[in-house]
Amino acid sequence: MTADDVTSLIHQELATASTQWNLGTFGAIAEFLRDPDEPVELGDGQGRLVAVTDRGGIGFGELSEVRLFASETAVGLGWSHRIALCLPEAACATNRRSVLTELGPDEKALRPQDRAGILFDMGLGTLQVDICIRTDDAALIATLRSVAGKSLFEAGNPAMGAIVANGPHRVFISRAGRCEVYQPIPPADGRSPEGPHTHVLPQLLRGGRTHAATEPVPSGWVPFAHLVPAHPLKDAMARPRPWDDTAHQRFQTLLTAVGDPDLTALKHRLLEAIRSGSDPSGFREPANKFARHTLRVTLRQLRAGSPPPGLSRWLEAFDKQEPTSEDGADAYGHA
Repeated sequence: MTADDVTSLIHQELATASTQWNLGTFGAIAEFLRDPDEPVELGDGQGRLVAVTDRGGIGFGELSEVRLFASETAVGLGWSHRIALCLPEAACATNRRSVLTELGPDEKALRPQDRAGILFDMGLGTLQVDICIRTDDAALIATLRSVAGKSLFEAGNPAMGAIVANGPHRVFISRAGRCEVYQPIPPADGRSPEGPHTHVLPQLLRGGRTHAATEPVPSGWVPFAHLVPAHPLKDAMARPRPWDDTAHQRFQTLLTAVGDPDLTALKHRLLEAIRSGSDPSGFREPANKFARHTLRVTLRQLRAGSPPPGLSRWLEAFDKQEPTSEDGADAYGHA
């Protein structure tokens, strides 16, 4: 895709209520989604591609270096899909601060009313995103200023407790865009709220990965965000729904346009073999783990949609519906 194509697709998906978004890194992400009838502001008057609701927002600026890469992954007994927004490895790095740092008023906030809020980098040191909070609460600002320059995880540091108790805006900033979450932070034993929310999982961050091991990303590129079009079998809250062939075909078109051409070719060979009545014994299981995911996802999609004759033999040979060691954290760092 050209830069204009990338811009056009992102603009289209921001206007599509069923598309979900996340921005961040493996183990720390901000997610943006909205209800079909939820009021949304598209655009911010500053030339950015933006979608903002009362619960959160996502926006993109300079996209000339961004490459889109679509993929599918077998997860549990189903599958997930997404389109990664990637930057060249040499151009993706943010500030990688390792201590709590005050950055001043957030002049690039998505909403005008938030631009006087004080931005603090939490100092998590991640490669492709600065993980920040923003607040206008005088007491929280005073607490954070009192421990600026220290690690959030330093013994006795009151900052994290104050952040959780106050629930400031979370602001995840990359080189090409940002995601903001306005909803409260749930307690440690609480569930994430419906709609925009964040996940910060130190145990995953310690691994230093930029994305899930099950997501095929081209060498030399780093995903900083994902757009997730409607899934044919799950709604926005991952609840089962009847098979939606329109949603399925729409993502397959995107997969052909910006997916791995070798994996796309494998999928087409598999579909042709099944529909022609070939015996699965003549189809060799791929050695590449991403190709194995493609094989399993394709079989699961056929089973969920309109199963062709003989599909059961292929499922028995290549996907017995038992999660394997390849199943695990998805593109967003969730199991």
